[in-house]
Amino acid sequence: MTQARDARPPATYTAFGLRAEAEKLTPGLHVVATPIGNLKDISFRALSTLAAADAVIAEDTRVTRNLLAYYGVATPLVAYHEHNAAVVRPHLVARLESGATLALVSDAGTPLVSDPGFKLVQEALGRGVHVTAVPGPSAVLAALVVAGLPTDRFFFEGFLPHKSGPRRARLAELADVPGTLVFFESPRRIAETLADAAAVLGPRPAAIARELTKLYETVRRDRLDALAAALAGEEPPKGEIVLLVAPPEAGAAEQAEVDLDGRLMEALTTYSLKDAASVVAAATGQPRRQVYARALQLTAGRDK
Repeated sequence: MTQARDARPPATYTAFGLRAEAEKLTPGLHVVATPIGNLKDISFRALSTLAAADAVIAEDTRVTRNLLAYYGVATPLVAYHEHNAAVVRPHLVARLESGATLALVSDAGTPLVSDPGFKLVQEALGRGVHVTAVPGPSAVLAALVVAGLPTDRFFFEGFLPHKSGPRRARLAELADVPGTLVFFESPRRIAETLADAAAVLGPRPAAIARELTKLYETVRRDRLDALAAALAGEEPPKGEIVLLVAPPEAGAAEQAEVDLDGRLMEALTTYSLKDAASVVAAATGQPRRQVYARALQLTAGRDK
């Protein structure tokens, strides 16, 4: 395979109207970041890697084919996504073990962030294959730097559960994370997610970054409750969305516990202990088991 690869004409790519020769690569798996929207957001190293690889492993070959065509790269594509990963991965690892040079890309941005590339990298490393990163665009970092929220610490959650109950429960688990929360969300669910986030996390500063690096890029910054109210009366937005929420203020955890106790005591004037715990858990998004345990603590010895 090495001899066949060395016998090929030098790989090339086109940038700024000029044809360039790609540098030879070390055999192994090259994890390549690609643009999240604007095709000009790609490095020369990434282009050289994509051109020089034996194949480009792509989550969506249609998206990647457009990128390669834009830069005159003729490298063959291999589809690798969540639906075929279990079948395709052993063949890719076998190629890597035999000395192939493969480039891994996602639909957009940095691979392994909300895509199936992790298991391929993990297995390649386990087989002693050389793995290297070609860094570049990331929707998470792009949104973080324009949101106007703290950047010293952040927590990337990815997509929240689709249904409100599990979504509120997960938000409650994240409420005390001491950093900016970063989520991906679909346009059709963003209004509901904002409403749940406002109910569980309170009126924290937040930002909605949409269509980053593209022609219609927008970033809306306000409190969660205000954003939720605004989007509730609008048509669903279009495009890719990143939602960011500021970390809790100092003392917020203690205040949340006080608020929970107050809600429980109020609910207990109307409902049984079991029903009060269910009502408050649904309203706050906190796990019902924890709310029920707290209700037991509050009512212990009340009738003695």
